[in-house]
Amino acid sequence: MTAGLYLELGDADPAHYATVRAPQLSERAGVQRVTWWSNNRPGRDELPMAVTDGPLLGVAEVDEDFVAPEPMAGFVGEHFVRYPRPGQGILTGRPTIGLLVVWISPRAPESAQALRDWADFVHIRHIVAAGVPGFTQVAPYENASPSGPRYMHFYELDADDPEEAYLAMARHMSRYFGGSRTDEFRVWADWEAAGGQVEYCNTFSRLGASAGPGH
Repeated sequence: MTAGLYLELGDADPAHYATVRAPQLSERAGVQRVTWWSNNRPGRDELPMAVTDGPLLGVAEVDEDFVAPEPMAGFVGEHFVRYPRPGQGILTGRPTIGLLVVWISPRAPESAQALRDWADFVHIRHIVAAGVPGFTQVAPYENASPSGPRYMHFYELDADDPEEAYLAMARHMSRYFGGSRTDEFRVWADWEAAGGQVEYCNTFSRLGASAGPGH
């Protein structure tokens, strides 16, 4: 529920990240907590992704005082702030042990609001309404920088196997809409018709966490 998230995606030994990089991030002003996650499917290629993938994801939960650092060598770093619409979903009482991270941008600047509305009122809304197993909270974010992916959809999962839960989503949504050939399913699934382009999408499993100063 922090004001923003800083994500680092790249290749590092998890033990090194836990003992060196996570403490470095935790010491920065505005950082409340740092978690690190293993990429469940490095090199995913069924989507036209434009961001270099990596086996490790670091996530810093940050407030308004945070200023993004230079990312680690070989990493992509992005600072996102909460979009001024509420997240959607449910609280199950179980911990978040998986993530689905989606970075998506409008193909043209004038399509930004239409894409945001489709994501909030169609795509995310129906995932939550359908009660996709393993999915709990989904929060919309916007990049703090004018460069990089415009939006992030940050899905929290309590599934033991986040990748399996993600792969089962389309089948679950097909049943929810009465089939994958329905107009409703096509509108739900088609980010291109909404003016968007996916820049990154993958699932992650939690490895560890550290607290920021004073926490």
